[in-house]
Amino acid sequence: MTESFRGVFPIAPTPFDDRGALDLVSQKRVLDCMIDQGVDGICILANYSEQFLLTDEERDVLLDLCLTHIAGRVPTIVTCSHFSTQIAAERARRAGVSGAAMIMLMPPYHGATLRVGEAQVIEHFSTVSESGGIPVMIQDAPLSGVELSVPLLVRLAKEVPLVGYFKIEMPMTAAKLRSLIEAGGDAIVGPFDGEESITLLADLNAGATGTMPSALLPDLIKPVLESHRKGNIDSASAQYNRILPLINFENRQCGLRACKAVMKEGGVIASDAVRHPLTPLHPATRAELLGLASDLNPIVLKWAR
Repeated sequence: MTESFRGVFPIAPTPFDDRGALDLVSQKRVLDCMIDQGVDGICILANYSEQFLLTDEERDVLLDLCLTHIAGRVPTIVTCSHFSTQIAAERARRAGVSGAAMIMLMPPYHGATLRVGEAQVIEHFSTVSESGGIPVMIQDAPLSGVELSVPLLVRLAKEVPLVGYFKIEMPMTAAKLRSLIEAGGDAIVGPFDGEESITLLADLNAGATGTMPSALLPDLIKPVLESHRKGNIDSASAQYNRILPLINFENRQCGLRACKAVMKEGGVIASDAVRHPLTPLHPATRAELLGLASDLNPIVLKWAR
């Protein structure tokens, strides 16, 4: 790996119209808005992109549209997770030849109980990595139900040539990041956190060099990283404490629907629809969310005005 990625790499939401069909016009506007937010990169087809509600054909449409429209303005990470090594490898291959800068992978899992052993996890990451031919970010999240221990992550970083980035969003993320960096040394190229940056300050103190939030307020998250990188910890703390109520409300009360609701309010997308079985935000929750966002006035609320 010759290039090192760091900073704010938010997840692009997938807009639908009110009937549930892909809204490709709004998708392009989402990407343009995110770039105008000053992001360091964009992640597509992730869980917060509702990837689990997309058909394979829709994934292909979105992959081509997003990479073509972004056109190298910022690096793009493509999520390629699947229980099937063969399917994940083909997704990675397509991402690589289409111009993605990186792929993101969860360990193989399916449903609540279908898991594989550590040897198969290593083989999975190795095969998919080789197929993609570009750097790999391993996503360590509770959703998979798979325990990725620090020794296993370090082994992957040292034995699989393209694995060097890690998105850690487990309980006690800061402690795991610190242990991973200490044990892995130079093999840990990009330690990131996620989960809407809800533990960002502690994670930066532990050595994180990047974060993967939603596209709701990356323009207000980025100054926190920049201040922290310069050693201005008091400034980073003050900036973070100012935006934390909105991040907390997004994470604990709204989930992926928050970004869509605020993007619709700001005119970025035409509809904040989510696909069933997900349900819209309760009107009272939506109103409270928009009130918190309005107090901070992020770019997403004024981009289209």
